Amino acid sequence: MLWKIIGVVVLVWIVLAVVGALIKGLFPILMISAVIFGLYLLYKAVSGSNNSSVGKL
Repeated sequence: MLWKIIGVVVLVWIVLAVVGALIKGLFPILMISAVIFGLYLLYKAVSGSNNSSVGKL
């Protein structure tokens, strides 16, 4: 029973380490893409084009 508990704890620890490394690696890419998308939306809002696709399918 003790080995099962130790195995589960080690498995959870490994999973958290992998997920943490992925988040740490992908966070800057996510922030850069969010800023670029926000600037794109700001440009589209300020440009004032009358070609609105709201309501079209």
